[in-house]
Amino acid sequence: MTSASTAQSASPDQPSEPAATTTTATDPVAGGVPATIRRRLATVEAGLDDRSWLATAVVVVIAAVLRFANLSHPPGKIFDEVYYARDAWGLVDKGVEWNYTNGVASYVVHPPLGKWLIGFGEWAFGYSDAEHGISVPGHLFTTAPEFGWRFSAALVGALSVLLLVRIGRRMFRSTVLGCAAGLLLAVDGFHLVLSRTALLDIFLLFFILAAFGALVLDRDATRRRWARALESGLDPTARGRAGRPAGGWRNWPWWRLATGVLLGCAFAVKWSALFFVPVFALLMFLWDVGARRSAGVRRPWRDTLLDGVPWMVLAGLLMAVTYVTTWSGWLFSQEGYYRLAERYPDAGLSDTPIVGPLWNLVQYHQAALGFHSQLDDPHKYQSWPWQWLLLGRPVAFHWTGEGPCGAASCAEEVLLLGTPLLWWSFLPALVALVWLGLARRDWRAGAILLTVAAGLLPWFWFALDGRTMFSFYAAPALPFLVLAVVYVLGAIASPAGPSGTRPVTGADEEASRDRRLVGGVVAGAYVALVVLCFAYFYPIFVGTVLPYEDWSARMWLGGRWI
Repeated sequence: MTSASTAQSASPDQPSEPAATTTTATDPVAGGVPATIRRRLATVEAGLDDRSWLATAVVVVIAAVLRFANLSHPPGKIFDEVYYARDAWGLVDKGVEWNYTNGVASYVVHPPLGKWLIGFGEWAFGYSDAEHGISVPGHLFTTAPEFGWRFSAALVGALSVLLLVRIGRRMFRSTVLGCAAGLLLAVDGFHLVLSRTALLDIFLLFFILAAFGALVLDRDATRRRWARALESGLDPTARGRAGRPAGGWRNWPWWRLATGVLLGCAFAVKWSALFFVPVFALLMFLWDVGARRSAGVRRPWRDTLLDGVPWMVLAGLLMAVTYVTTWSGWLFSQEGYYRLAERYPDAGLSDTPIVGPLWNLVQYHQAALGFHSQLDDPHKYQSWPWQWLLLGRPVAFHWTGEGPCGAASCAEEVLLLGTPLLWWSFLPALVALVWLGLARRDWRAGAILLTVAAGLLPWFWFALDGRTMFSFYAAPALPFLVLAVVYVLGAIASPAGPSGTRPVTGADEEASRDRRLVGGVVAGAYVALVVLCFAYFYPIFVGTVLPYEDWSARMWLGGRWI
């Protein structure tokens, strides 16, 4: 494992993990490549690091246990499960969302992929709906129906912790900080509740995070290609193809294309994934420019426009194709809402082969967009974007005063509330991240800030129109907010200057060790306090019956949390 003290290096002068090349940083010219250029192009190679994967497995197991333990509680459909669990079964049963009360296709305003994933759990473990007389055994084995419709959310929630550990490790060059990021996400109440409920937002979070991870891998793959090409004798100042790495399908930017596919999956869960597309495209472009500049290319901006943008366009096309593919159940059935013109004569639809279904899908999207643009009905648990990071108005998914608790009155609640100590650290961490990013000129700080902005700032614009919003709209930004906190923790644990790489000797070296020790204790204490805070609030994350006084004691902001 690497120490947190080396993790905040803005440039890999002292890589704490095996770098892309096998030469040492002390060799001024190895393979014909100056050490400075090799350092700038170095990446983390983690494929065979058994210790890091063991540490990752421990964190993921903790996350999985928390998410799967007693998953079928509370019984019945809670909050919006009443919509999504039923829509998911309609997709499994008929290929489209279905209104079993009226026997017709349902009009829904979210794409189908998240509901297909929920439906997988229902198909595997069984589905039951007493209101509509449905009881179907699972194809793998039959459990409580609640387990079936919550299974995929719990699985994806645990996998998102896995992703964050590996992304954090790669970005910070530290297994310690990567595992800290995963552990903080694992013990966040907001993430836990979404992972134990059949809503769409945990799937949106997962695909956005996966797309970001693919983008980081693309950045590293690009730098490795340039490093190998330079070691093979490439002259980056040469004109045309002679000054670029070798082509061929093996050198295609596969991770960039995967980013497009994963963004298409995110968009097929909720349209708000679109907010991340321009940010990810900007990161692709800037990271490509940075790699060329580090390699010594004369005109990195122009060459990126010529070479990189076409691949970005192809990634965009893959995103669109992926999105349309998730509508296959609607496209290849005859039952979907707005599917056939003969059933909706006044909707301007078409039954022309091939073109007609696509045209009708566009009309369906226009109708759904109209719904979203006029969504301003008041709701008890609605909140504004500026309240979200302050936990100003959490959402109660489930509440009952029944159940044995050993007191005169009881309370059982599932409250969508972030672990307070963690969430109240987000704003200070973002402020510190701005300062540290500017001082260190660190690409990681910029990437984290841009993704947080993509997840939060657009909702401020919609707030101007009075749109009804809920705190769970912030879900896609959550992993990046955690990365912001971990970045600052790494800076606290690092004794070095802005670059994090200045060598120290003698008395300075001893002072450096002392500061590293103190910083490590502070960072470790913070993580421990977050875990303790999570443990205190855990009963209201999972619906444990409490005496009313114990439940009330956890309502730290009084009526705002009730």
